[in-house]
Amino acid sequence: MDTKKFLEICARGKTGPAVEKDDWDLDYIIDGVRDLVEDYDFSWDKQVIIPNDEKLLDDMFEAAKKLIVDLGIYNMSTKRIIHFEKEEIEEGLRNMKTELVMGEGKDAVTLKARKIEDESLPVVWAGNPGCPTPESLYYPIILSAAKEPVIDLLTCGSLVDVDGYAVTSGDVTEVVAVRREMEYLHKALKEVGREGMGLLAAESAVTEVGDYAAVGEKRLRPCDSHLVAMFNELMIDNGNLVRAANSLDYGMKNASLACTMVGGLAGDAPGATIVMLASIMAANLVCMADYHLCHPIHIQDVATTARGCLWLQSVLCQTFAKNAPAIIVCDLWPSSGAMTKELLYEVAANTIVVTVSGGHLEGLGSANGNKPNGTGLEVRLMGEVGKAVAKQKMTREEANEIVLKLLDKYEHVFRMEDGNCGKPFNEAYDMETITPLPEWLAMYEEVRAELKEMGIQF
Repeated sequence: MDTKKFLEICARGKTGPAVEKDDWDLDYIIDGVRDLVEDYDFSWDKQVIIPNDEKLLDDMFEAAKKLIVDLGIYNMSTKRIIHFEKEEIEEGLRNMKTELVMGEGKDAVTLKARKIEDESLPVVWAGNPGCPTPESLYYPIILSAAKEPVIDLLTCGSLVDVDGYAVTSGDVTEVVAVRREMEYLHKALKEVGREGMGLLAAESAVTEVGDYAAVGEKRLRPCDSHLVAMFNELMIDNGNLVRAANSLDYGMKNASLACTMVGGLAGDAPGATIVMLASIMAANLVCMADYHLCHPIHIQDVATTARGCLWLQSVLCQTFAKNAPAIIVCDLWPSSGAMTKELLYEVAANTIVVTVSGGHLEGLGSANGNKPNGTGLEVRLMGEVGKAVAKQKMTREEANEIVLKLLDKYEHVFRMEDGNCGKPFNEAYDMETITPLPEWLAMYEEVRAELKEMGIQF
C-alpha cells in the first residue's frame, strides 16, 4: 500500500460515523456476529478440535468478509468508524504476502504461506512474547531461547524495570526499556553466533513513543518486525496507526496482532473465529500488515490451549490456506508454567493444531504470559513437535486424536484455584550455564517419550 492510500484510510477515522464504544460493542459486534452465526448455522463439536470441513472454511471466509464490509472497524481515539469498500477488502486479500524474508545474511529465514497438512516446516519464532519480565531475568530468558538450534527467529518479553526504575507508559523509562530490550536481543544473537537472525521486538513499547525508540541500525532493523495491534473487537487506536506509519520508508515489517475473545462479545468459538478472520482482513489495510499474528483469548480459561481457542486457530489457519493464502503465525500462550508437565502437554497440543492447520509457531507465553515463568526448554519442544508433525505428513484426523489425549492430561489446570503457573526461570534453569535443571529436563524427556508413544515421529 502506498502512503497516500494509507493516509486516506486513516482520515476516515476522523470523518466516519460517530459511535460510542458501548454502542459499538452492543449494537455492532454482538448483533452483527450473532446474525451471521445464525445465518450460516455455525456450531462446533468440542471433540473435533481440528475440523476437516471444506464448507465450514468457505462459509467462515464469506461470513468474515461480510462482517468487515458491513461494520468496518472502530477508532477508539476518535470514536468514529472506519468503513471499507468490498473491493478494498478483496484487494487487500489478494495482496497478502505469501513469502517474507526475515533476518539477514546466513541467518535469513523465509516465511511462507503454509497449506493445510503441509509438509513444509513451520517457522519457529521463539521467546516469551510480551511477558512482563524483570531486568534481572530478561537476558537469561532470551538467551535460553536463542541458544536452541531448533529456532528460526527470536522474540522477547517486555521489561518491567530498568536500572531499578519501574517502566511507565509514555515515559522516559519506556524509551530506555525498549532500547535496553534491543541491546539484550542483539547481545544474545551475538552470543549464539546468529547475529543476522530476524526479530519480533519492541515488546517493551507500550505506546508509540517506545516504538519510535526501537528504530535504528543496531536496534530494530528493516529485516525485523514489530507489533501493530488491533483491540477486541474490531477496534484500533491512533497509537497503533502511528506504529504502522513508523514502518514507512524505513521498512521494518508490520505484524498485525488480533486478540479476539472466545466467549466474549462475539460469542463462542464460531463467532470469535468470524471476528478474528475479519480482524486480519482489516489489518491488511489499517495495519499495513506484512504477516499476521493470531492470538485468541478465552474469556474464562485465558490460554490459547483452551478448546475454543485451539478450534479458532485451526479453522482460521485452514480458512486462509484454502481461500486466501497468507502468512499466519499463531501465538502459543499456555496456562501452565515452567517445572510442570502440564506446560509441556499444552505446548505439544497447541503446536500440533497450528502446524497441521497451516500456521507458523510463536511463543511461548508460559503461565498465560503473566509471569517470567517461561524457559527455552518448552521452546525446544514446540520446535521439535512442529517440525516432526510436518515431516511425517500428519493428517488432521491423526492430529485431532493426539490433541484429545493431551487435553485429558492438562485441562484440569483451568479449574485449579491458584492456577498452575509453575516456577520462575531462575528456579528452572542454572543461572550460570543457562541450561535446564535436571528435574526440569527429566520432565521434558518423560513427556517427549509419551508424545512418541502417541505417534509423533521425532
